[in-house]
Amino acid sequence: MNRMQKVERTDRQRHRAIAISAMIATFMTLAFGIGYRVVAARLAAPVNAVSIDPAVLAQLPMELGEWTGQDTPMDEATVRATDTDGYVNRRYSRYGGAENVGLYIAYGVRARELMPHRPEVCYPCAGWTRTDRRSMDLPVSDEVQLPCGILQFSRGVLATRKVLILNYYIVDGQYSPDVSLLRSNAWRGPDTSGYAAQVQIVAPVTENISAGSAEKMVCDFAAESASSIFRLFESAGETEDDSDVTANHDFGETGSG
Repeated sequence: MNRMQKVERTDRQRHRAIAISAMIATFMTLAFGIGYRVVAARLAAPVNAVSIDPAVLAQLPMELGEWTGQDTPMDEATVRATDTDGYVNRRYSRYGGAENVGLYIAYGVRARELMPHRPEVCYPCAGWTRTDRRSMDLPVSDEVQLPCGILQFSRGVLATRKVLILNYYIVDGQYSPDVSLLRSNAWRGPDTSGYAAQVQIVAPVTENISAGSAEKMVCDFAAESASSIFRLFESAGETEDDSDVTANHDFGETGSG
């Protein structure tokens, strides 16, 4: 085989490889596009679940162990932007105000209302940079562990602000550390999910409060508040059952999708 033939053969092999790569890329694009449209359509589909009365969420106790709460009002524009059916926004403190955490619970019957409004999305959009993220199983009782995400964000250069967030979801009585269970239910169709709630617990990281101390605060509060938060939705489920609405509220189970 002369030099010209070798060059021609190499060119044919290169063109064949390029063609195959293009075909694979096109297939993957179509597959992901179809998958996205399927999920989007299912997330937008009508749901049969009954919304929980916002007054039920307000029944979360102000006293949770050593923690004492105070409602923190949200402006109407922010409430509309979250597009949820109900929420709780409070500050809880202990040790005479020496330690403070923020609690935000968002509730919805549509997965699409909660999926975009999560720390990984909202904080960067507000100018924060995520510096850490990991998952953990937090013991909340002898029988139950709470799968959750621990995230840290920073903002600014000269006067850097930092926050640490513990985040988890409750989807029809199952725990999830992220939106994987919401996505899983979306694939199965709108009738597979009755409700979803997102729980965020936030603590500042300052000169006086290290990241380790902030993490201990959010974990302590999460463990102390978990059963009370579950009971909010459990009582709402019992109300729906009394109204002949079929729902599954087996709280305490865990699921990651």
